[in-house]
Amino acid sequence: MSKILVVEDDANIREGIAETLLSECYEVVLARDGLEALAKYKEARPDLILLDVMMPAKSGYDVCREIRGIDASTPIIMLTAKGEEFDKVLGLSLGADDYVVKPFGIRELLARVAAVLRRCYSGVAAGDGAHGGEPFEFGKCKVDPKRYCLVCGKKEYPLSDREMRLLIYFCHHEGEVLTRDALLNNVWGIEYYGNTRTLDQHISQLRKKLGDPSPIETVHGIGYRYGS
Repeated sequence: MSKILVVEDDANIREGIAETLLSECYEVVLARDGLEALAKYKEARPDLILLDVMMPAKSGYDVCREIRGIDASTPIIMLTAKGEEFDKVLGLSLGADDYVVKPFGIRELLARVAAVLRRCYSGVAAGDGAHGGEPFEFGKCKVDPKRYCLVCGKKEYPLSDREMRLLIYFCHHEGEVLTRDALLNNVWGIEYYGNTRTLDQHISQLRKKLGDPSPIETVHGIGYRYGS
């Protein structure tokens, strides 16, 4: 049974999400604000975190940043009423794996939760098997799957699980033109309900870490390509 930490300051939304998850046989841990979220995370060690952005004490961004400082692999889905691109990019850049904009449908939320859990805990996690957990070259940088980090010269950048899987998938298909649908299906899962903007924002964050010139090329109207 997967354990999900639900962090939401609105009691009605929090209890509604909890009731829905319990009906799907998930174990649920609840937190009302950012400080309680960090305490519950350390105590419960959840398999997935549903994290509201706008909260008292500590925002969801603050919580995400602190968790990613010690844990690169536990998936985080941000719950936000904000629809501006900047807010989505900020969450992704801090290490969130996905975001859901309020108001959201319960079926969509359940589908994303199930897809993330299946992807992360089916025995094919990014660092297991794909490269034997050994560091590998990507462009001018080195990827360390065991530490979930990207090393470029003297700088190190933490990688989310989604970013790690993107790099591994690109590496396995070097030189190929990959459509956005192919990347979403293979990295996010075939039941992903989002749109291609999520993918584009992840690619944008990876490019910032990889530096110029970017080894990930945009193929206009189709998708992306890594390498020649």
